[in-house]
Amino acid sequence: MNIQRTFALVISTLMTCLMLSGCEQLGFGQKQSNALGNRPDLDCIIANDFYAVHFSTYLQPAKGENKNADPKAAFVPFCQQIPRAGKMFFTADLIDRDIRTTPIGIRLVEVEKTGQAAPDDVREIRTIAEIPSKLYPRGAVEAQAEVDKNGDYVLYLLIGDAVEEDDKFRVPLEVGVEPGGSLLPQIAVVALAALLIGVLGFLIYWYKRKSRNETKDLV
Repeated sequence: MNIQRTFALVISTLMTCLMLSGCEQLGFGQKQSNALGNRPDLDCIIANDFYAVHFSTYLQPAKGENKNADPKAAFVPFCQQIPRAGKMFFTADLIDRDIRTTPIGIRLVEVEKTGQAAPDDVREIRTIAEIPSKLYPRGAVEAQAEVDKNGDYVLYLLIGDAVEEDDKFRVPLEVGVEPGGSLLPQIAVVALAALLIGVLGFLIYWYKRKSRNETKDLV
């Protein structure tokens, strides 16, 4: 075993991962949503076992915010983490063409987390907005709502009769959180770095011990 080569490989992997902001929040190259503007390559995909959508949330600028900015540029897309309460516009582009012929209802509810397993992981507090079922033949589901406070919310797309749990398509939302502001990705990156260092330390120890044993055998 070439310990120097292994050392270089481990360090290179670690540095690359850290420089890429934790390997794209540990998505390892997967595009993540951000608030850098209306970029066509912005990709926020949410899926369950049966359906998938391209999702975006647009937050109406507050009064006096970006006063001199282009009004169109002021509407920046977010994914599931939204920095503050306010008037929001939701768009979900249906990836599966089959459900474009199925009526879809929309509900936005405020929830609190229960700590249990899904689908009982949240408890509904109140309904913020509700739109009756209708067809979206072009595949673009749109809704808007006035969210008056920070907290946890769920946007439901109720597909068809929504009898099965998977037909109650859920988009969890965190309001009052900066995109990428969660500590979990940073903790995961630190854990990954510690793991790599631990593996490297074991390899060095194993190599030195093997070298000592080989030296003793020669003597």
